[in-house]
Amino acid sequence: MMKVLFVSSAKTGDVGHVVRNQGESLQKDGVEIDYLIIEPGVCGYLRAISRIKRAFREGGYDLVHAHYSLSAFSATLAGVKPLVVSLMGSDAFAPWVVRVIIRILSSLIWSATIIKTEEMKARLRLARALVLPNGVDLMRFAPVDKSKARAHLNLATESKVILFITMRDRPEKDLPLAMRAIKSLNENSVEFIHLYDKQNSEIAWYLNAADLLLLTSKREGGVNVIKEAMACNCPIVSTDVGDVRYVISDTQGCYVSGHDENSLADNIRKALAFRQRTNGRLRITELGLDSSTVAKKIIDIYLILKRRG
Repeated sequence: MMKVLFVSSAKTGDVGHVVRNQGESLQKDGVEIDYLIIEPGVCGYLRAISRIKRAFREGGYDLVHAHYSLSAFSATLAGVKPLVVSLMGSDAFAPWVVRVIIRILSSLIWSATIIKTEEMKARLRLARALVLPNGVDLMRFAPVDKSKARAHLNLATESKVILFITMRDRPEKDLPLAMRAIKSLNENSVEFIHLYDKQNSEIAWYLNAADLLLLTSKREGGVNVIKEAMACNCPIVSTDVGDVRYVISDTQGCYVSGHDENSLADNIRKALAFRQRTNGRLRITELGLDSSTVAKKIIDIYLILKRRG
């Protein structure tokens, strides 16, 4: 059908799971995907320019799809076209000079610009950008009985498990606030799990084992872990960032909180008292945020660009 080169950075030495998940969803619909990984740092992005140019020339690709602004800058300097760019949450909070460059390139060079939320669109002032959140794989992130999930992970059945998922050294995720909120509960039966080094395939087990997912971020774009928790029917307590309020809407067992420990603690108590699973999965399907639906929309973009030549 089509052959596409995905370009992205690799802080962990491999393609990030968000990018990988999107690639896999496109592959299921017949798109051939290859990955070009950029080493972190200025030198890595500069070296990537010639690598992207050579890969595109020799690989017979229909187009390049770059993820995150810095990867897109390398692809732009490589002169590859058509060039689709997906901007993520962090791009909306980049230094002002980076945001100016994004606006210029999106208007004049990039064939299509995809962003994750309306908030990002307004912040970056990209009137022509397409708002298309990342989809969630409903096969990978699916409800499993809590007792079965806890047995798989060797977690105590009687504990109240609060799950916090983020990589280390991400101050915008505000782990200290999460810890203060947990401490203020004064609840001995609570087990707080900070998940940061697990394979993406294991995350669904933790979401199904948890009594709630806690997110205390100061800023976000499209919050993938919220969608994954919803797909597993896991209760949620989150600060009001990115697209969280839109995604969870009025889903029972899910709470949007103020960015302070007292508000968070109150909502954590409500979520723990809920004592059942949510209907978040239904909300995801209603919004069309499953990876299959999102993949078809991305393919539509590809096909339009292919027809244009």
